Amino acid sequence: MGIYDFNILSEHDQYNTVFTKGQFVDIVIEGGIRYALYSLSYFWVEVEYYAPSNKIKGVLSFVSGGEGLNRHSNLSNNTL
Repeated sequence: MGIYDFNILSEHDQYNTVFTKGQFVDIVIEGGIRYALYSLSYFWVEVEYYAPSNKIKGVLSFVSGGEGLNRHSNLSNNTL
């Protein structure tokens, strides 16, 4: 499955695909938000959780770069 196929899935099917076929890579906690990064075929998916209620706030899919992947790179903004 490619990123375009993933993006046209319903929200429910996107979650199902990430959680059943995605490979968990990393999690970053910023305040009350958890950002879980998954690898899915040739692209990345970041799932945003609101920690106090443990509810999913959204899903972001991307090929590379951008804030989504930078958040998980463990690099300070001064070195980018």
